[in-house]
Amino acid sequence: MNKVVRKIKRPDAEVVKILETLGTATISEAQGRRGLLNPYMRPIYPAARVCGPAITALCQPGDNMMIHAAIEVSQPGDVMVVAVTSDSTDGYFGELLGTSLQAHGVKGLILDAGCRDVTELTAMDFPVWSKCISAQGTVKETPGSVNIAVVCANQLVRPGDVIMADIDGVVVVPRETAAAVAKAGLDRVAKEEKTRARLKTGELGMNFNGIREKLAALGVVYIDEE
Repeated sequence: MNKVVRKIKRPDAEVVKILETLGTATISEAQGRRGLLNPYMRPIYPAARVCGPAITALCQPGDNMMIHAAIEVSQPGDVMVVAVTSDSTDGYFGELLGTSLQAHGVKGLILDAGCRDVTELTAMDFPVWSKCISAQGTVKETPGSVNIAVVCANQLVRPGDVIMADIDGVVVVPRETAAAVAKAGLDRVAKEEKTRARLKTGELGMNFNGIREKLAALGVVYIDEE
């Protein structure tokens, strides 16, 4: 059954703000190296960065009609996540849709298909992560769904999950664990700051992170010359 779900549960706004400061790599590590979308999902410009609750759209190949439907039920601060029922590289999204999303306060788009009008979207400072860039247009004929669980770039994304995207990629955080992941991420940042300070003095990481002992346990020996 194709449907549009109007109301979804969203994460705590303060938790989203914390996650936005951490970035995709730290968040992925903080939740056990999970949640990363396939690395082919790339930002259309390097400085693109976004974090917010997911609003999802499931589209048919070569048809972007459900993106339009998703805009109607979006809220300011959302990040739209678009999946397609089968592989497609058509250009589902461009300047006009970007203008509409921006007018409704949607912060960015995660699109497992093609994006077009990249120059215009960049000038608008509207961030998009997509599978590819393609000028191939789409139609508006075949129904899909809005605000259902989707698989986007090999990751399950549910409405209200937190999406963080930057130059390193895209990561999804389940809404229920977002607060715990935010705390773990902050702890990780604090630990890395201490490590960074030691490395700046010239100290070798292998001397304080267990690598030297691990090499010895694995039978690696040091010799002066071959």
